Amino acid sequence: MHSEYEFSPVAAEDRRGFWAMLAVMVGFTFFSASMWAGATLGTGLRASSFLLAVLAGNVLLGAYTGLLAWIAARTGRSTHLLARQAFGERGAALPSLLLGVTQVGWFGVGVAMFALPVGQLFPQVPHLALLWVAGALMTLTAYYGIQSLTILSIVAVPAIALLGSASVAKAFADFGGISAWFAQEPAGGIGLGAAIGICVGSFISGGTLTPDFTRFARTPRIAVSTTVTAFLLGNSLMFLFGAVAAAFYGTNDISEVMMKQGLIGLAVLVLGLNIWTTNDNALYAASLGFATLARWPKRRFVLLNGFIGTLFATAAYNHFVPWLNLLNRMLPSIGAVLILDHFVVRRGGRTPPDSRPVHWPAIIAWACGFAAAQFLPGIAPLNTILASSAAYLLLARRHTGCS
Repeated sequence: MHSEYEFSPVAAEDRRGFWAMLAVMVGFTFFSASMWAGATLGTGLRASSFLLAVLAGNVLLGAYTGLLAWIAARTGRSTHLLARQAFGERGAALPSLLLGVTQVGWFGVGVAMFALPVGQLFPQVPHLALLWVAGALMTLTAYYGIQSLTILSIVAVPAIALLGSASVAKAFADFGGISAWFAQEPAGGIGLGAAIGICVGSFISGGTLTPDFTRFARTPRIAVSTTVTAFLLGNSLMFLFGAVAAAFYGTNDISEVMMKQGLIGLAVLVLGLNIWTTNDNALYAASLGFATLARWPKRRFVLLNGFIGTLFATAAYNHFVPWLNLLNRMLPSIGAVLILDHFVVRRGGRTPPDSRPVHWPAIIAWACGFAAAQFLPGIAPLNTILASSAAYLLLARRHTGCS
């Protein structure tokens, strides 16, 4: 097991090429929550509007995560090390704690997402046993770090894409083809702006952790291209799977669709791989944050966080929607501050970071973003990015005396 570079930039010899990074990033975006969001859009929009909303939403996600990916590959630093530059050595405790705690909760949600439907398939297996087996396996891959994340994604990504696409093709064949989907009238009305917001909100919180993975890219071009491709291809496929499932089978779960198609074994495989590829990334990122704060090796926190996340998995799952809403209010402003700090305030990294322990403009900007998401009408994750960006540009320039 090589170093995970919890406390320093990734060395050149441990950087990775295009295909390895693409596997990790696409695996990151292959997650059941995106299918649920796709089902919501699929039942509320005509097919043409659905495709437009998903394309626009993932272009916005790709731009946000792509900028973070470029910074990470250019500097070799994780989200938490970048936060030390933008928020200060002590001020970085705020984003690192927020990212760490929320991702442990996300890990718990994913464990329960896997155990509950599998328990319906195999009712003779105790629910607690399924939870702990799933949690242990997902913890194991996160424990071994970026190498095991890469191996898992190389196996899982093609399997999910092929099996999911085959299921969608069968649905089209059984129900009259793509034309039948385009001819369907939506059951509920969703505006295009709200639909784009749902697409962005489905993954912007997780996207804030993009640097934890793209810091291993050999070049910024590899980091950006694989990240943008992951959202335009991987996340869009998840939305499409969910929309088609909702349209023809009345469910937002591709595994349930496969069961209705008589593909029970494949359903379990797709469900498990789909959740696993994102869940181990969440645990990896959470443990990286705590390791940076405590100055302990990441692997110790992987074991601890895996245990805690599994222990509270059912509770986290039962509060999934409020949890997702909270993430979308708290996390995107962190990424906005990191982007502006690097590209604007420090001019592409040419200006050294502020040496004060707490960089108050970043803390205040985060608070402004959270308040905007909480109290202003509109799309919460976009509100938080816009408000925190405006506040940080104003305050940081005054704080540093930049014109």
